[in-house]
Amino acid sequence: MSAEFKFHPVSHSWVAIHPNPKGVVQFIGGAFFGTFPTIFYRYFLRKIFEEGYTIIALPFRFTFRHWPIAISLLREQGVLAEDITQIAKRLNYQYDIYQDKKKYYWIGHSLGCKYITLLEFLSNDWETILEKIPEKIRKGQLQQIKDNLSSIPKERCNIKGQPSLLLAPDISDTESAVPQPLAFIAHSLDRLGLGVLPTRKQTQYLIKESKLFNLTGMISFDKDTIAGSVTDKDKSPKIQENSDVLWMLQNLPQIQHQELPDTRTVKGRHCKHLEPVGNQIGEYVVDLNPVDKFIQPIKFRQLEGVAIKFLGELKHKELLLRSSKITRSAA
Repeated sequence: MSAEFKFHPVSHSWVAIHPNPKGVVQFIGGAFFGTFPTIFYRYFLRKIFEEGYTIIALPFRFTFRHWPIAISLLREQGVLAEDITQIAKRLNYQYDIYQDKKKYYWIGHSLGCKYITLLEFLSNDWETILEKIPEKIRKGQLQQIKDNLSSIPKERCNIKGQPSLLLAPDISDTESAVPQPLAFIAHSLDRLGLGVLPTRKQTQYLIKESKLFNLTGMISFDKDTIAGSVTDKDKSPKIQENSDVLWMLQNLPQIQHQELPDTRTVKGRHCKHLEPVGNQIGEYVVDLNPVDKFIQPIKFRQLEGVAIKFLGELKHKELLLRSSKITRSAA
């Protein structure tokens, strides 16, 4: 049965259902571009679909409160598992896969990655870790998490066993969300308790303390001035401090990583923060952004191939970890 790449509105998401899927990829993009993922990320999502994955494109919703958005993705996953199953049955597609949590993957770009990292954090003993944060900060966030999780079935309250791939992760806070000339507004919002929660530093603390992220991959871009890159280690202390890519590599040694482009094979070409954005026109990928790549020959693109490779390797790692746990429990 041929696979037609076509998105349908299902619940609060857009879904491209593969007739014989080997997995389900849930994608959430960055601010603005992620609001219309089926348009701005179309080429990237189509290549993942063609590899044999059903695609769930989760539209980005802008807010300074990141916990409710992250947890809403868990709620949406449960709803879509039922809805897509029924649609697949009507289409005579394979449908058992949608009831298996271990067949789901996450891919995020830019700020969308922050939501995925928060879900990973919630997959462990998160209350114990969160209680170590000063009470003034913790109190509101702890209750907010509990309130949002209360409406989700217990078996759906984490993403254990679900590999995740972070593309140029931007662990944003209020200052990142407000244009630099208006930085004073960001500081005022934070002082009033109206800024982004959790903050960048709080999120870093939660990630570092979670002891998870064993099924996480990261793809960074060599000329990325937003999420950062490996090359930031040789730059000024300020740039190093603001580089989320560098921070993750330093604090999550278990994370699988590759930076694009690999200059050993693609000389003279570079990748910026919006590399995943683009649509195909003929033999080119176009993102219509003059400050980014604007137009790029498909033959030079590496991202989609590397992302597909990562998905396979992360699933293999998940199977090995699962097998190891079974062996230990039987011993």
